[in-house]
Amino acid sequence: MPLPPVLDCGIPHNHAMHLLIPFAHCSSEGCDMALRTLKLPQLLKLLSSLAPQPAEQSDPLSLSAPHERALAHALALPLADGMIPWAAWQARQSRAVGGAWGFITPCHWKIGSQHVVMSGSALPDFSEQESRALLAAMQPYFAEDGITLHYQQPTRWLAQSDLFHGLPTASLDRAAGHDVSLWLPTDSRAGKIRRLQSEMQMLLYEHPVNESRSERGLPSVNAFWLSGTGALPPELSPVPGAAPVVADSLRDAALNEDWSAWGQAWEQLDATQCRALLQALQRGETVQLTLCGERAAQTFVSDWSLREKRGNPRSWIAAACGLAMTNSLNFKRSLVNLFTRPQVKHFLEPL
Repeated sequence: MPLPPVLDCGIPHNHAMHLLIPFAHCSSEGCDMALRTLKLPQLLKLLSSLAPQPAEQSDPLSLSAPHERALAHALALPLADGMIPWAAWQARQSRAVGGAWGFITPCHWKIGSQHVVMSGSALPDFSEQESRALLAAMQPYFAEDGITLHYQQPTRWLAQSDLFHGLPTASLDRAAGHDVSLWLPTDSRAGKIRRLQSEMQMLLYEHPVNESRSERGLPSVNAFWLSGTGALPPELSPVPGAAPVVADSLRDAALNEDWSAWGQAWEQLDATQCRALLQALQRGETVQLTLCGERAAQTFVSDWSLREKRGNPRSWIAAACGLAMTNSLNFKRSLVNLFTRPQVKHFLEPL
């Protein structure tokens, strides 16, 4: 994303009817409480009409978030944890040369007595002029370690270096809002990155950009985050019509644990993009829906043979259970659909 900020990894969206929703659920008591009163009628209709595919489980401490893995899978990108080459993919969209790339994200770390926590929000009012000024100040230090910085947008730069070949790094979506010590790269080659982070904290402390931001009551830019590292395989070619539409409207509220805003964003998403996907399904189009949380991602597809069998309960039950047995999570959901009135939480909580 980050997987791009979600996910804005520069991947051009197409008109394929595949909707991917990151942060559909989070492992938080506040999220579960918000989910209890959430009204998502369009999503429920979709989930009641689509066939579940086997869920892909993820370790909560994996470097790549489930939504990133789901998007990478759709694009036929390498899936190694922490090494999905999002920056290299973005560089290709910009017609840059090959090699290994990474994203550099200017950010704000909240430094406490025991923990250093990355802000869950993007830097507010961070202009292109400020971003370019900081890049110019930081570039010589990166260049000493063989890293070349390229401006892309205020809150994300591209970086090119052989150092990024096979270097696992945590997604910004994993680190945001958390203690950064849990997510800093631990590879033996990451010593240069850790040293650069220390040097940049000293460089940025009294930089004119931060003095101006302090006068305006804005958080300082006191750190950077490296993510999306790796190189594209030479044989990789774009997958026609593969890129899902990524609905990123839940991201900021989830990372900041603002569950009231998260619920409101979900209801808006339900009334717009989920409604559009449902209308496409009702027109007989082939659609896909991928829901992603912190622990898993699951795709639901239009399966007309299964839908036709619903007129014959025995054949539909056999077909549904045939899908369900491929995965314990699907099995639980199929039982819910068969013997109870389905609720959105039954689909979202396991994520």
